[in-house]
Amino acid sequence: MTNRIERVHAREVFDSRGKPTVEVEVTCAGARPGRAMVPSGASTGRFEAVELRDRGDSRLDGLGVRHAVANVCTEIASVLIGLDANDQAEIDRRLIELDGTPQKSRLGANAILGTSLAVAYASAEARGLSAVARFREIWENHHRRAGGVSPPVNSSVTVVRPTGGLTPSDRLGEKMLLPLPMVNMISGGLHAGRQLEFQDFLILPVGATSYSQAFEWIVMVYRRLGRVLTERGHEGILIGDEGGYGPKLRTNEEAIEFVVAAIEAAGLKPGSDVAIGLDVASTHFFEEGRYRLPSVSSSPLTAEQMVDLLERWVTRYPIISLEDALAEDDWDGWRLITERLGQRVQLIGDDLFVTNVARLQEGIERGVANSVLIKLNQIGTLSETLATLKLALDNGYWPVVSARSGETEDATIADLVVATGAGQLKVGSVARSERLAKYNQLLRLEESLAGEAGYLGGAIFTR
Repeated sequence: MTNRIERVHAREVFDSRGKPTVEVEVTCAGARPGRAMVPSGASTGRFEAVELRDRGDSRLDGLGVRHAVANVCTEIASVLIGLDANDQAEIDRRLIELDGTPQKSRLGANAILGTSLAVAYASAEARGLSAVARFREIWENHHRRAGGVSPPVNSSVTVVRPTGGLTPSDRLGEKMLLPLPMVNMISGGLHAGRQLEFQDFLILPVGATSYSQAFEWIVMVYRRLGRVLTERGHEGILIGDEGGYGPKLRTNEEAIEFVVAAIEAAGLKPGSDVAIGLDVASTHFFEEGRYRLPSVSSSPLTAEQMVDLLERWVTRYPIISLEDALAEDDWDGWRLITERLGQRVQLIGDDLFVTNVARLQEGIERGVANSVLIKLNQIGTLSETLATLKLALDNGYWPVVSARSGETEDATIADLVVATGAGQLKVGSVARSERLAKYNQLLRLEESLAGEAGYLGGAIFTR
């Protein structure tokens, strides 16, 4: 049965930072429209797909997206009307071909992604499916087309693989799973006015036995953190873009210590109940081959010194995850940290990989990192996102589905992470409604998919 696309429409709406973004509606004959909104990042890697804005226009300081909206309503609509919304792979292929640029700079990745996701929702509407059921179907179809496994990496390259220590569970991606949440407690970097050099100080409730319990623990730790900060003289605390606290602390290490104190204040055990993750976002303080961390050293750090620092903290604190620990172009540094810490912690590439199959393939061949952040708008279509996620799973990398700092009430990633069984979700904190839209959707899915979707929690990290 086919469901022909009858109408494609877009409009300019606004994200959680009050910046314009794209919303797309796709309608199949006789059905309600499928709708999707596109997020936007503040901390963006230079290899990401291009977000098209109305640069040079005095309206909204040149941040408007009317050009991208017009591209959806004209060029994209003319190609998609009459096509089968059930054929997601073909739709996405047409969108990529229509744009014709490596980073989707002509039509805009925001125009293309909004359309790609709206098509998936339109197909679900036309067939009476839930979003999670449709995403699961698309994920399974992607597996079948790919022949079960992704292409092997270059066999002439020596790839670092853990022989012991921390490795991903082989159950990831097999069935629907509620994710282990990775949640921002303290914000720094570009998300909180550079009060701290590191971008996010996060918790992972690895000891919880269900998603709902994990989320309850997160809320309790967040509340206790606010109390601890206030008791120690940090009043009138800034709240960052993603809802994490943004106190004026002296060092990054002090932020880690506050998070540990909050875990204990919530009656939980650091490490066994709740572990810590850091989003270093090191590309943003990487200059001329060195890492500038004034709170650590008056002199810029070499990659080896940066790895030494992080290794000390991993040894001292219950840190289980490091994101963008080295800069996006520092392949040698990434190789070093993978050799030193790859069996002890999750090493996530965000700016390094930008949800791009080619970038991830290069990382696999070089033997760097062991995890990839999955952000839909970094690559621009649903099919390309799933290809990167599958490549990660096929090569023993943890995928972490992630929101952006400029988010919307769209809950796509909550349905997507469950449908693909990716195992982890990074959304932000619990103080912003655009974040709660995802967390609350997961609570609904936990209830509606009882018996169909499992929960691995901290068991995604096997030894």
